[in-house]
Amino acid sequence: MLLTRRATAADVPAILALIRRVVPLMHASGNFQWSIDYPNEAAFQRDIEQHQLWVAELDGTVAGVAALTTDQDAEYAQADWDATEAALVTHRLAVDPGAQGKGVALALLEQAEKQALAQGLRVLRVDTNSENAATQRLFPKLGYRFAGEIPLAFRPGLRFFCYEKRLG
Repeated sequence: MLLTRRATAADVPAILALIRRVVPLMHASGNFQWSIDYPNEAAFQRDIEQHQLWVAELDGTVAGVAALTTDQDAEYAQADWDATEAALVTHRLAVDPGAQGKGVALALLEQAEKQALAQGLRVLRVDTNSENAATQRLFPKLGYRFAGEIPLAFRPGLRFFCYEKRLG
């Protein structure tokens, strides 16, 4: 059974273990969006303290994670959207390799929609590394439109594709 819920401090070891399984596979496919240093325990603890980290559990085990925030990087102003408009932004989305293809990312992105509506927001945004083919297929299937390519200062040398979805 698949369910989403807010993450707690008790989930951090499982989340970090998931990230340790994901990062080498990302690197093997040419995607260097994440590293051994990011995302890290401090980032996830901050997300939990701010009540914006969600996990997807598959049969009682953490199978995915996503930070659902209103934080928009300054570089978002370069995308094809109104960066001054409030939006719910999905950050640090990851699915355990053993749970891929089981609807985990979909469940977390559906949770993003629920959170946006609960907060009175009508816009969802997400960015992904230009080398992440899986998310580039997923986001359009879920109704997100491509909104351009940007750099992000905290990941020099990489390019990121932006996606946006409007609700109702």
